[in-house]
This record gives sequence, structure tokens and C-alpha cells, in this order.
Amino acid sequence: MSKVDIRDLRDWLDDVEKLGEVTHITQEVDPHLEMGALTYLNGKNSEQTTLLFEKPKGHKGDARVLFNPIGNSMNRLSLAMRTPPGKTPIELVQYVKEKFDEKIKPVSIDPKDAPIYENVWMGDDIDLNYFPTPTHWVRDGGPYIGTADVIITQDPDSGRINLGTYRQMIEEKDRVGYYSSPGKDTLLDREKWWAKGKPCPVVSVYGVDPLLFICAATGFPKQESEYDAAGAIQGSPIETVPGKITGLPIPARAELVIEGYSYPDGGREEGPFGEFTGYYGRPGLEQTPSIEVKAIYFRNQPIMTAALMADHPSCEQNLFLAVMRGARVWRDLEACGIPGIHGGWSVPSAAGGFGMTVVSLQQMYAGHAQQAAAIAAQCAGGAYFAKFIYVVDEDIDPSDLEQVIWAASTRCRVSEDIDILRNTWSTYLDPSKNPNEERPYGSKALIYACKEFKNIKTFSRRTALTTGQYENALARWDELGMPGKAPALKVFDNPEEELHI
Repeated sequence: MSKVDIRDLRDWLDDVEKLGEVTHITQEVDPHLEMGALTYLNGKNSEQTTLLFEKPKGHKGDARVLFNPIGNSMNRLSLAMRTPPGKTPIELVQYVKEKFDEKIKPVSIDPKDAPIYENVWMGDDIDLNYFPTPTHWVRDGGPYIGTADVIITQDPDSGRINLGTYRQMIEEKDRVGYYSSPGKDTLLDREKWWAKGKPCPVVSVYGVDPLLFICAATGFPKQESEYDAAGAIQGSPIETVPGKITGLPIPARAELVIEGYSYPDGGREEGPFGEFTGYYGRPGLEQTPSIEVKAIYFRNQPIMTAALMADHPSCEQNLFLAVMRGARVWRDLEACGIPGIHGGWSVPSAAGGFGMTVVSLQQMYAGHAQQAAAIAAQCAGGAYFAKFIYVVDEDIDPSDLEQVIWAASTRCRVSEDIDILRNTWSTYLDPSKNPNEERPYGSKALIYACKEFKNIKTFSRRTALTTGQYENALARWDELGMPGKAPALKVFDNPEEELHI
């Protein structure tokens, strides 16, 4: 089976259930801080699952809360990518990277067939407080309904539909915060609407298929729609329906959606919020725009999706961004004509997968590694926030941090193999930049943890097993009572082969 038949969150959850990776919590749990605490501790557990809170304390409705759908599970991530579990991290990166070459546009279905319209609230019926919205951290400015979410906007000039993911704090029963870092597509879209003297139409999805959430969190070229990328990964069009207020395309099988407008009215104070860096971000420094909610749509017994932002490994986005950003950087390098790329990876423990990128390549010419590093640092898939860009040789698995650090320690000449880029695209969420007004600007270190090209043919030979040694060890592994499973190796040293060259 090369493709998994999943169309929405419920289909995905059914398949994850078969893997034994869902914990149903049927006792009352308080959305205020208690759900977040349990999710944080669960993330530190080597056997962590996704947590489905079925009885949120203090809420009489039938809404449930699903925390950290992906977490650190390659199984759950693979299913979200519509492929069976079993791939290694780099194999999954390559699978996704190849899907980026395809585009399948969404298809609009009859609203009568859309589960999202099972319940429609407008006017006086609108009440966001009805839903069990978590407050994640003790210093958060309020309950955040938008964490594992998708915000949908449209470029008023080109008509391009954008899917992004941004934090949203409930301000009133019909108003939510609408924070976005500088340079993000939703911010650029709303500023274009405002420049035309019009409010920005917005849809927010708070119970979402993990595939859409993952694509929304990934950096795509600004002229592309994440809907098209998600359709390619799914292998079929994402089903949508036009919003009853704005006409924006809404995922027809979503769980909970709001629709409304954002006005250039100065906004309101928003935050702080415990962010992906493991620190509080934007502690009420200035006003943040809001969304005025004109309609709420939801399925019967809706499942709200929530993503804890935290230090590694409890941060929801770490693993999926490692795969998605790695795939985007790899694809962007190839699109720029850079040959010999063997893999890309964004290190999960590096500030939510944003802070460190690793590219593996076979060096072919002088300056090859430097060229790849510069492009990886500034391409659409990898430019945001990333502080450290490592380039390693093809014998290094970029998803194996132990190998990367070994390569950096034995191949990088510190005085010559580190370059710095200044005034690069960053975020207000970077706690290392002070005072706060400096935070939109960052810097990047390009680290060449690879063999010096002009001496690559005479570079010290690394120690490695011969193919025969490895095969003999594999054959006797069980016989000798060796523990666990023998690791897979790709690098060998076979002197006899050199004698025949």
C-alpha cells in the first residue's frame, strides 16, 4: 500500500487508533492549564501518544479537545502525509519533497454535503466561549483557540488563497486576536486589503485535518496556495465549500470554523503566549489586529485541535516542521539548479524546528557547499528565523544530529568555515534579540561541516566497516544474542574495490 485513504481529521484519528497511539481521557480535565500540563509531560514520555480530552471541565457541550496530534511520532506524521508508517526521517522528507513537484487544486462541493455546516451560528448565537478553549501556560494572556489551526486569506490582487497558522487569543465571544510575524503571507494579505480601504476577509479553522495544519505551517513560495500542495500530498483535491459570509474556500470536512473580517482599527492588546521557542512571545508590547466573527460553523461533537508550543520534545511542531522544512529546502535548492543534494533537515530540538537547517550534498566543484548554504539560508522554505545552516557531506545523514556534530567537529575549520549573514528575516518571537524593536531582524551562521573541497581527495579517511564485516555481523546478530536490532549502515570502506579501479 503506497497511499493511505484519509480525507479528514476523523479518518486520520481512526487510523492512529489502530496503531494504539491515541489516549482517550474520559475523566474531567480543566482546559485552564491542566490540559497543557498533561500534554507537556506527555511530550517528555518516550511512549507519548496524542491526547483526546473527551470531557473538558466546565463545558456542557459535546466538543472534545485533541492535543498535539503529531507530537514526536513518525507513525502519526506518516499517516498525516497519506503514506503508511515505516519510512526513515530522510525517506519521508524525500517522499514529501517529490510531492512538491505536483499541484492538485481544491474542489468545491455542494454545501449540503459538507459536514462543517451541520451547525451554523450567526448573529446573537455567536459565542466562542461555548467551546473548551485551553489556556496553555500560567502567564498566557488568555485562552488560545488558535494553536493547531489554519487561517485562510486571499491576496486581493492575484486571488491566491493562503493557508497559514497563527496564534489566536479569545478576546470576546465574537472577537479573537490575529497575531502574525512580519513577512508572513496573512499579514501581507490583510495589509493589501486595508490599503484598498476594505476589511480583510478571514476564515479560521480550529478543528483541522493534520495535513492542512502541517501545510499551513510550512513556508511555500508566496504565489502558491497551500491547498494545492495538500491536494498533491493527499493524491486528490481537498474538498471545500464557499464561506457564507466571505466566500473564502472552507475545508468541507473541518470540525470547527469561524468566518469574519479584520479591520485596521488598531487592534487590542494580545498576549503574552508561551511560544515554540520555549519562551513567552510578544508580552503585550503593542496592539494586535483582531478578527470580528460573523459566523461559526461546526460538526456534531466537534474535535478541537490544540498544539502546545514548548521546549523540545513537548512542542507540537518540532517533528513535522523538521520534515516539511527539510523537504522545502531540498526542493528549493534543486529548483535553483544546485546539484548533488542528498537530503535536507530542520533539527526538531532547534526552537520548534525553525532554528537549525542541515543540508547533505556531494561536493562537485569549488564553492559548491558555500553556494548551497547561502541558498538554504534565504530560500522560501528555509529563510524564516533559521540561525544555523550546516552543510555536510553525502556520507552524513542530516537527520542524525550525532553524525552532524561529529562532522562539524572533525571537518569544520572554525576560523575559515563559518560565514555570517546579517539583517535577515526573523521574528518578534526570538528572545535573544533585545531591545524588542530589533527583533524583526536576525542573523545566520553558515557552517561548512564538510571536507575542504580543494583537499577533498586527500582528506583523512574515515573509519568504517567493510561490506563483508557488516553482512557477517547481521547474519550472526541473533545467534550471538546481541540486544535490539542491528542498525542500518550506508557508509562502508572496501579497499579491494579501489584495487580494481
